[in-house]
Amino acid sequence: MSEGRPNFWGLDCPPYNPDMRTKRVGVLSWLLLGFGLQTAASQANPGYPQPSHQQQIEEHSRRAAEDLKANKPELAVPEFKAILAIDPKNVDAHGNLGAILYFQGAYAEAVPQLRAAVKLRPTLWKTQALLGIGEKRTGDIETARVDLEKAFANLTDEKVRIDAGMELIEIESNAGDLDKAAATVGVLRRLDPTNSAILYTAYRLYSDLADDSLLSLSVVDPNAARFRQALAHELAKRGNTAEAIENYRAALKLDPQLLGLHFELAEMLSTLGTPEGRQEAESEYRAALIANPRDGQAESRLGEIAFKANDLQAASGHYARAVQLQPNDADANIGLAKVLMATGETQKAEALLHHAVELDPTNAVAHFRLSTIYRQSGRTAEAKVEIEKYQKYNKMKEKLREVYHDLHRDQIRDESDEPNLKK
Repeated sequence: MSEGRPNFWGLDCPPYNPDMRTKRVGVLSWLLLGFGLQTAASQANPGYPQPSHQQQIEEHSRRAAEDLKANKPELAVPEFKAILAIDPKNVDAHGNLGAILYFQGAYAEAVPQLRAAVKLRPTLWKTQALLGIGEKRTGDIETARVDLEKAFANLTDEKVRIDAGMELIEIESNAGDLDKAAATVGVLRRLDPTNSAILYTAYRLYSDLADDSLLSLSVVDPNAARFRQALAHELAKRGNTAEAIENYRAALKLDPQLLGLHFELAEMLSTLGTPEGRQEAESEYRAALIANPRDGQAESRLGEIAFKANDLQAASGHYARAVQLQPNDADANIGLAKVLMATGETQKAEALLHHAVELDPTNAVAHFRLSTIYRQSGRTAEAKVEIEKYQKYNKMKEKLREVYHDLHRDQIRDESDEPNLKK
């Protein structure tokens, strides 16, 4: 979120100007009236201003409400200031005035008003969130972080919490507190899983956190098996298969029993596309099962190897074991369904495929195999629906593959002058 374009309650709210009044004032009216304009009757208590003052407050409140209703928030400003001149501890006047000033872009003027409202009524979480963002806009970062953290933990309005969280993430990440920033973005992802801004922020944070962790590993012990494993994983992400394999092998020499190493090496070897690579990959998958007999992914991979070799009995055994170990693994369910279809047990296969689609609705292979079962059983309409889903998700998968291919190509180009990671 840029400093000049505050985004609050899910709406883009640039600094105030008269031409934007109609677009923004609906938000302001909802926010300000949400504080509840107090009347003399509701405020009456021992020590409160005399009746004449109460009547004045009530009249200014009425005028302010009319100004807001007429989409003229700037006219409400002097009304709230008049209320505060009579009653300096009027929570609603402070909060309303602070909110109007904030959305006009007058952050330095808004902050004291919002702070006064929060001090008088500490449970105004939306106001505290607005205060934190205002403080961030005026450069008071540490205070902003405190206020945003308090507000974020207590906000119940989803849109407000997302905006406060995004501001908090920026503060945390700029301070180098990546763990806290990652925790905050995790909360936001659960609130709105399809929000592209949140997903991009998560991607950047997790990437930075991965880089930071890799650097820390290299400092702690550059000769450790875990460092070699992490380095191999990073090289694999960048498409440097040969160097990734070399580092996985180096890690295995350092610690042959390290969980995950055999499987990750096997995954790399299986991409080579050579008979030798496939044979060595199978050996590594088996070694992975020896190191961890409950490795469901290794069982699935061995099931796939057996299926391609037309050894349906071995394939069935491996896939069944994989499903037993990881019943919510979509690939394991699809693999076992594939074997059952080959042996004519389509009813059992269909149940597994339905479960796979529930686990991953975008799995193109599951939809394709369901369409095959439907077509073979004469359920033409259902087969058509599934084949359309297959085509849709397969196209998405191909597009994603192109994006990753371009990304890796650009990475290799950008890193051509950097020191070799292998070293």
